[in-house]
Amino acid sequence: MIKRRALNRSYGGDAAIYIFLLICGLFIALPMVFAISNSLKPLNEFWVFPPRFFVKHPTFNNFVDMFNLLDLSWVPFSRYVFNTVIISLIGTAGHVLLASMCAFAFAKYSFRGSKFLFQIVVLALMFNTTVTAIPNFIIMSRLHWVDTYFAVIVPTFAGSLGLYLMKQFMETMIPDSLIEAAEIDGANKWYIFWKIAMPNVRPAWLTLIVFTFQGLWNQGSTVYIQSEQLKTINYALSQIMAGGSIARAGAGAAATVVMMLPPMIVFMLTQSNIVATMATSGMKD
Repeated sequence: MIKRRALNRSYGGDAAIYIFLLICGLFIALPMVFAISNSLKPLNEFWVFPPRFFVKHPTFNNFVDMFNLLDLSWVPFSRYVFNTVIISLIGTAGHVLLASMCAFAFAKYSFRGSKFLFQIVVLALMFNTTVTAIPNFIIMSRLHWVDTYFAVIVPTFAGSLGLYLMKQFMETMIPDSLIEAAEIDGANKWYIFWKIAMPNVRPAWLTLIVFTFQGLWNQGSTVYIQSEQLKTINYALSQIMAGGSIARAGAGAAATVVMMLPPMIVFMLTQSNIVATMATSGMKD
């Protein structure tokens, strides 16, 4: 009978690792806790000295003031919410769908120019949006998409990061033998994509949903949208924070919490899938 050797682990070393991770977690959580604490502070606690990190007398008046300020806008608050939801949902769904379809073709099928095209995708990851801002604006202007939803949604469809992540994940998680077996059984490419590929790369497209939704939800003022009726909730809330007056300090703190809550909720619901994606999406030939 073969005896298994016990792992040579030190309880002191384990304790040190947990303490270190706990300290790192606290540093990461502090900004969020501070933002939530500020949103619940009455105005007189904003200017006390020495400053307090935690709220002493919590109140929801800041959120009431924030919504009262939004009601003063000549564009209804519901319109800002509608614009944000439309842009975020359509942009996210379109990007995930197109990136997954293109990634499936790149990962599992060989066609003329596939390697060259994917190198262009990788090269596109190096360019910041600031570098391509002027060419993008010229294109949108020529297409007459300036001041429309298309100016924000369509460029999101063509994001290179999602395509790169999905392609690398599909190469790792979907064996070629599985595709070949499905084709022998008579499955067409559309069936293989929806019924075999997509379920097997669920962590990847959930991660992509988080990244894309977060980027679109946090979309504030943009040169493509000039009409007030088409601007997003982040733009409206940022105007409150940009007021700069002492009376708006509480409303600005409440606006900060409202802006960060939806991406945080989406991330917490899918965090395990994000870790799985990052662990299997390295650079490959």
